[in-house]
Amino acid sequence: MIKPLLVKDNVFKTMLRMAVPMLAGTFALNAYNLTDTWFVSRLGTNALAAMSFTFPVVMLLSFIMRGVGTGAMTVVAHALGRNKQQTAARITTHTVFLSSGLSVLLTVAGLLTINPLFARLGATGDVLSLTRQYMVIWYLGLVIWVLQMMFNDIIIGTGNTKAVSFLMVAGTLLNFILDPVMIFGFLGCPKMGIRGAALATVLSQALVLVAAFYFIHKKYNLIIFVSHSRLRIMSSWRRVLCIGIPATLSAVLTPLSAAVVIKIISGFGQAAVAAIGVASRIEMFAFMIPMTVGMSLVPFVSQNYGAQRFDRIKAVRKGAMSFALIFGFVIAVVFLFIARPLGRLFSSDPEVINILTRYIYVTCFGYGFLEVHRYAGFCMIGIHKPLPSALLNTIRVIVLMIPLAYFGAKLFGIYGVFWGRLITDICSAVIGIIWTRKILKKSSYNLLPTNQSDGNIRLEG
Repeated sequence: MIKPLLVKDNVFKTMLRMAVPMLAGTFALNAYNLTDTWFVSRLGTNALAAMSFTFPVVMLLSFIMRGVGTGAMTVVAHALGRNKQQTAARITTHTVFLSSGLSVLLTVAGLLTINPLFARLGATGDVLSLTRQYMVIWYLGLVIWVLQMMFNDIIIGTGNTKAVSFLMVAGTLLNFILDPVMIFGFLGCPKMGIRGAALATVLSQALVLVAAFYFIHKKYNLIIFVSHSRLRIMSSWRRVLCIGIPATLSAVLTPLSAAVVIKIISGFGQAAVAAIGVASRIEMFAFMIPMTVGMSLVPFVSQNYGAQRFDRIKAVRKGAMSFALIFGFVIAVVFLFIARPLGRLFSSDPEVINILTRYIYVTCFGYGFLEVHRYAGFCMIGIHKPLPSALLNTIRVIVLMIPLAYFGAKLFGIYGVFWGRLITDICSAVIGIIWTRKILKKSSYNLLPTNQSDGNIRLEG
């Protein structure tokens, strides 16, 4: 039986125990994308631009399926917080059925829409051809990727971030080894170019999936090989999707906004598209450490919500948001010095480097605020308030990001898009801080005993 690991120990120590192991995992996650980008950049600017066009679509599909994983993680963590092992196992097993079916549907839809979709995003000629070569293989391996992500989310829901970090690092190392072999044709492998990058990704994810299944089934007993009634399956799906659908709708807004921004940027030339694609991957390192906290927030909040420990939820919210703002300022200063050298690692084109550098110079001061916005959404999801979380992200993307990017481009050119992003991050963070405070105050009213405290931490607001 899995013990609810996140509801008893000191809040700071618990989050530290979860977040520190994830540092290696988040580094690996970012290195995964950068590895593909760096090796593909050796094939030329057209190949690099093709990778940039795939980024918003890959992100969109990952967020669609990550919504299902988030729903499963939240419900499973809630069940574990209530010491309901059998419920957690049933939900995990039924989510495997759900994720597999959805990934097959997305694969078919994706293969049928590659050319028209990427053409509308602005890809043409050789760039469109290279994009298609990459995405055909990527779509065929989608079910492997989806199940691997879902298993990782469930393991995080148990509180064991060490196992997830191990899986993420292993996947990155495998991808790093397979990328040059398949892209450039080493060790007797045929030279596959950009298709080799896609195939290396699929194969490395398949091997990690096998290891993830071992953790889920053998270590945690969260897969049940018995007959499953239709009513029980539908009940599990309903519980997962009540969280997952709003989380998905919220999450897909981010890659949709990225696609809109790429479309706006494409009007300034292929060099601009390549620069923003590389910059998007570089800036992931700014979110690497805050991401470790963010990945721990939903299971922590959800387990404590199951145990009705609102004092711990309030404490972790305040501490996480304060950390995000402080770290965001520090990393912004660092990026002011390293943006241009990093750009030179991925391109020798002066125009690409200049645009990339200016983008980071402006947007880096919003990194901390963007994390605060994300933390607010995670806290809402953890206490089973996915609709406010979705609305919060809708405000960021639809009300702020897209209009500011569009009018910024019209009035001030490409740099107006960059300033629009910075203003968006600051405003959405302020809204998230105020909104989560109100929701937690209302949710905990008459539920939290007046004498409840947690170690050395006692926060009332």
